[in-house]
Amino acid sequence: MSSPDLKIYLVSSCLMGLCSRYDGQRKGSQKCQAFLAAKVWIPLCPEQLGGLPTPRPAAEIRGGTGADVLTGQATVETVVAGQDVSEPFRRGAQQVLEIAQSQEQHIAGMCLKARSPSCGVQQILGVTAALLRQHGFTLYEFD
Repeated sequence: MSSPDLKIYLVSSCLMGLCSRYDGQRKGSQKCQAFLAAKVWIPLCPEQLGGLPTPRPAAEIRGGTGADVLTGQATVETVVAGQDVSEPFRRGAQQVLEIAQSQEQHIAGMCLKARSPSCGVQQILGVTAALLRQHGFTLYEFD
């Protein structure tokens, strides 16, 4: 796997049907799976990499975007209890960035989960998506 022409996609593991969603459900994305069908891809979950369990309480960004969470101007909190889980979200984002940077010459893009406080790209700008965007990676969003 050291070919200079090798292109790799990092992908939110939940999109591939792996048990990493906050609720522990397996709900892959057929569109994402079709997009990656003939490609090399590596699944990962920023929230799990940040140390959160599966299942885990639903969380949302409060007071800004994922970029604001990175600078401490907003938080990620669990929906029901209001527990601040910003640190595991930042830690997971940093882990994903380190993985991406370790293979930067090979990374063709990142396939991320829509509306996720970690991975959302459009409707919600998640913490991981914000960090990857800041570092110039190409982001694709799937439901």
